[in-house]
Amino acid sequence: MAQVNIDSASLIARAKGILLKPADEWPVIKAETTSSAAIFTGYVVPLAAIGPVCQFIHGQLFGIGMFGFSYHPGLISGLAGAVVSYVLALVGVYVLALIANALAPNFGGQSNRDNAMKLIAYGATASFVAGVFSLLPGLGVLGLLGLYSFYLFYTGAGPMMAVPQDKALTYTLVTLVCAVVLSVVVSAVSMPVVSLFGGGAMSGSLGSNDVTGKIGLPGGGSVDLGQAKQAADQMAAAASGKKTPIAPSALQELLPAAIGSYTRTAVESSAMGGVGSTAEGTYTSGSNSYHLKVADMAAIGAIAGLGAAMGVEENKQDADSYEKTGTVDGHLQNESWNKTSSSGKFGMIVGNRFSIDAEGSAASVDDLKAAVATIDQGKLASLAH
Repeated sequence: MAQVNIDSASLIARAKGILLKPADEWPVIKAETTSSAAIFTGYVVPLAAIGPVCQFIHGQLFGIGMFGFSYHPGLISGLAGAVVSYVLALVGVYVLALIANALAPNFGGQSNRDNAMKLIAYGATASFVAGVFSLLPGLGVLGLLGLYSFYLFYTGAGPMMAVPQDKALTYTLVTLVCAVVLSVVVSAVSMPVVSLFGGGAMSGSLGSNDVTGKIGLPGGGSVDLGQAKQAADQMAAAASGKKTPIAPSALQELLPAAIGSYTRTAVESSAMGGVGSTAEGTYTSGSNSYHLKVADMAAIGAIAGLGAAMGVEENKQDADSYEKTGTVDGHLQNESWNKTSSSGKFGMIVGNRFSIDAEGSAASVDDLKAAVATIDQGKLASLAH
């Protein structure tokens, strides 16, 4: 095996090789003994700068705008934004390598920190290089070519982490889910950046058959690996056509004719191709009226349910109103209420697939909670394909 010193010539050659012939390049990468530190400093550090630098230049030359409005960020603020974006991109690569390494044994693979860094660093090449398209106006959409990194990661899972071919897709999807969660967390962190390099803490049990336990994320929070895997399995099922939405008429039958003193005064349902289906009823009692809606998010429900996996929690309150989001009994819930208007909303994600919510005016938020509770979750699950 060869130790490779990463200079400008070898960096360009590696980028070309992994982008154009990944199947040939991954075995070559596996045979190299280059350390994680050398890969990080010699490959990730220069390539991760492409996007932030190009975005900074674009902002200074052309401004930033949408919907007909634009502004030119100041030199200092633009530079500060680029630096923070760059640092957090580096942090994301480092932590995601830790996650990929921790997940590998759960899919028949082998833990190897150096190989995990190779997988993430070289697999991210497409997303790094795609950053150049943010330089000129009109080319930003080409940044979507960075999604090619997903394919690079998929082809590298076997050679780098010894993940069997039949499990490579699920392994890739689970890691992608973690990457999405990680991007949300990391993007929200602009202060103590240096502390992020301490990495994540693993807790719980990681068995050979099931993905369980949690990965602590820098800056606080954690990712529930079991729920993340469930979400990824659902994505795979949706992508293969194995999961189809419940018929709108079946969802409509779940809406009761009356809820306490509230009478159903209207009902409607609809389908969105293979993406999902909804049914909604309007319930009225005197001057109060709310909408009870149940939705099957078949293809996107896994993403919608990621909040439970990452332990999302938020609370806002003032003299007249409040809003809170959190996970209760495994379900992500959102609750809000305004005392002045006597209106609010209560909803939850069920089974990483279904959304049930009630919104409108009522005597209290308890009426909205009671409305959501009338939807039989067991029957809803039994209707799922």
